[in-house]
Amino acid sequence: MTEPSATALPGTVPAPPARLEPDAIGVAQDTVIGMATSAPAAVVAITLASLAATAAYSGGLILLISAVPMLIIANAYRRLNMWNANCGASFEWVGRSINPYLGFFTGWLMIAGYVVGTLSGVEVLGPSVLAIFGSTSTNNAWANVGIATGVGLLMMIIAVVGIRITARTQVAMAAVEYTILVGMSIWGLVAVLAHHHGTFAITSGWFSLNGIGGKGDLVGGFVIAIFAYSGWDGTVYVNEEVKHRRLNPGRAALIAVALLAILYTLAQVGLQGVVSPAALQNNSTDALVYVAQALGGTGWEKVMALALALSVIATTGTGIVIGARIIYGMAGYRALPEFLANVPRRFATPAAATIVFGLIVVALAWVYLLATSVQNAFGYVVDLTGILFAIFYVLTALASMAYYRRRVFSNAWDLLILGILPLGSAGFLVWMVEKSLSTAPAPENWSLLGIAVVGLLAMAASRFLLRSPFFRIRRESDPGSDRVSGSHARA
Repeated sequence: MTEPSATALPGTVPAPPARLEPDAIGVAQDTVIGMATSAPAAVVAITLASLAATAAYSGGLILLISAVPMLIIANAYRRLNMWNANCGASFEWVGRSINPYLGFFTGWLMIAGYVVGTLSGVEVLGPSVLAIFGSTSTNNAWANVGIATGVGLLMMIIAVVGIRITARTQVAMAAVEYTILVGMSIWGLVAVLAHHHGTFAITSGWFSLNGIGGKGDLVGGFVIAIFAYSGWDGTVYVNEEVKHRRLNPGRAALIAVALLAILYTLAQVGLQGVVSPAALQNNSTDALVYVAQALGGTGWEKVMALALALSVIATTGTGIVIGARIIYGMAGYRALPEFLANVPRRFATPAAATIVFGLIVVALAWVYLLATSVQNAFGYVVDLTGILFAIFYVLTALASMAYYRRRVFSNAWDLLILGILPLGSAGFLVWMVEKSLSTAPAPENWSLLGIAVVGLLAMAASRFLLRSPFFRIRRESDPGSDRVSGSHARA
């Protein structure tokens, strides 16, 4: 990413610039990174009550249906990664297949999405950690800030040290988090099926698109489901460090979506009926922990709080890792300040980008948790997480169609896989975004506009101040032959 040193001794060959560590992690570890970015336990905690109410208890079916367009978009990521495996991913794919200005804007949305996505769990992190130790002072702002700061700095240091230790840490946390979440979900399902006292019985409405009594809001349910899946694309941004970098990250994305679909559906169906609808809604802010307490008492409440805390810690770590690599990929083209592309040989990680991203998240966490006058404004920004992800998922699907356009019109199978299905999935997500924005509070829409305006200003700075060569990059497409799609990719 950087130029060889100009101060090399005469007669010597300058050392090549340091790069990210190749072949450092496998497809299983990469899958865990993608799933951790979605933060399953934290997402279930946030959406369990709201999805039950919105979908009138048909959330399990809606989650399964929503997985279909996500799988199709994930396949678009897989195909594009076969062409060009680099950390910038959609930034470069959209820029090189459609337009570099749109590519930069896609990269900006990716960074914004991962900043607010990483920040979204900070509010429940402190209370979850305190609940593990039996503390009832979950509203202690300074305790919450201290926990968020400590976690943010620790995960930032791990991210700087190396992708191997990051992956091992994520696998260890995931093993505990998923075991607790799956175990409690099965326990809850058994209790509901056995009609234990206080449970809400399963009816045919649970398996109807319109929910019990036809009272479900299908569109609202889809909006919540799309938010839940956001983040599986994290598998792709570490592609330069994955074994078989052109193949495995895309496979990991597909596996991550499929596993998330199973996990979310099981949790929604298994846990939403453990308590009555009124009790679930009355405890909507801590629904997951409340349901665990209803199932097994205070001890299991602490166990579920542990799963929730691990989920937020994990997504903080992956958010920093992934956000840093997106920045690194963009900085390599001088689309962002060039120092952000520096890679220390000792760690083989984008250390500068990691530190910058990590400190931004910690600083925003302070503002979010302490500045009560702006908490509502921050809340509106955080609520945009699913929308931001949906927008750059759409742009990536379009990039896949643009790059493989010659194949799209070559035969019926490619027309379906590379044309009709990605276009249909992109259309579904556009519909979701439009419906979400049309019902969102005005400040939330203004927040999205603000993110877009800042992105345009950053684009202007990149083009005219940094003079990034990315804006002069030529448009590319697959030749339409049976040659390996990666033949035109950057080394």
